[in-house]
Amino acid sequence: MAITEQNKRVLYNYIYGIIKAKGCYLIRMNGIPNHIHLLVDLSPEISLSNFMRDLRRSSSLWLKENKPYFPRFDGWGKEYYAYSCSARDKEAIKTYIKNQEVHHRVYTFDEEMSRLSIANDTPDIPLPD
Repeated sequence: MAITEQNKRVLYNYIYGIIKAKGCYLIRMNGIPNHIHLLVDLSPEISLSNFMRDLRRSSSLWLKENKPYFPRFDGWGKEYYAYSCSARDKEAIKTYIKNQEVHHRVYTFDEEMSRLSIANDTPDIPLPD
């Protein structure tokens, strides 16, 4: 998938609407052409898996309806990576998400996933081929 700089804000506004409709609070969103990072305060009324299912489904349908603006969108990947964070870590995570473009000049997606696994003390995540 390629999220272009000119279409990024339109997509992010749409995703923000989904988050808000679910009763959740968006703290920070940013990404690069092939993935998006979100820091969201989930409503206690929705589970993470239901939130992600609804977010991915709604945004995927919308992206496909807007194919002229997102011609390379084939669907979201099968997996997503999520973890909870403490209030103490929230500012660091906001900064990390804000600086995605700079960050990915240094680290590839695979390297990022490996670093996140280590930082969160989780086993390495198998990545799709």
